[in-house]
Amino acid sequence: MLLPFETLRGCTLNASDGEIGNVREFYFDDEHWVLRYLVVETGSWLTGRKVLIAPHALDNIDPQSGSIEVALTQKQVRTAPPIETDKPVSRQYEERLNQHYDWVPHWVVPGAVGGLMLSRLERASSAEIPQPDVRLDPLKAKGDPHLRSSSKLQSGYTMHTQDGEIGHVKDFIVDDADWRMRYLVIHTGVWFLGKDVLLAPEWIERISHERGEVFVNLPRSAIKDAPDYDSAMPLSRAFEQRLHDHYGRKGYWDALEASRSP
Repeated sequence: MLLPFETLRGCTLNASDGEIGNVREFYFDDEHWVLRYLVVETGSWLTGRKVLIAPHALDNIDPQSGSIEVALTQKQVRTAPPIETDKPVSRQYEERLNQHYDWVPHWVVPGAVGGLMLSRLERASSAEIPQPDVRLDPLKAKGDPHLRSSSKLQSGYTMHTQDGEIGHVKDFIVDDADWRMRYLVIHTGVWFLGKDVLLAPEWIERISHERGEVFVNLPRSAIKDAPDYDSAMPLSRAFEQRLHDHYGRKGYWDALEASRSP
């Protein structure tokens, strides 16, 4: 299922023995474009702490009721290491988080998709892989440079085409089958009567986080003529096919089907 971040934001997370809190924002890997963590505000039961939940811990998502079931207990969340969302998420913190929940770290699992965290996969095999020594990598010790906050990009990153600015990043759409970020939602603002369009991350040429700018190697006209995206409507495969045909790109689903065939 393809889910806009705005659909997930504000959802209530329910552990096996009670409510945990509400989704506030997300951390994602902008190198492999996968969702790494949900940032959850716990509310009054845990004095308003913020905690990180990896997406593989989610059991059932019901966007219509605004609820998400989580394969955790309140005690596990209560005793999890606290996170300061105004500071980088360090590798040491991720190691503590993995140890606490008994999760396999995303950086040691053979075949892991980018930064996606996976639970309990061939633990014996993964245990044979040496753990990285963060003391040898000050950058990783300080914080993963590819781990980005969704709220930062949605706070005003502008989109630039070959011939000028076209709008800004409005939202992201994630695939809950593998937690890849399939699309950025771009609001064109005054340029084309405020229409929303979708762009796949792999079509992006580069991102300047220092300047808050996203660059795509496409002319404005390509954006102007792209299919209009309506967040009120479920994102269908037919719409995705129209979108990819418009940009002359192959659908990601073709590669997925090819990889699953014998």
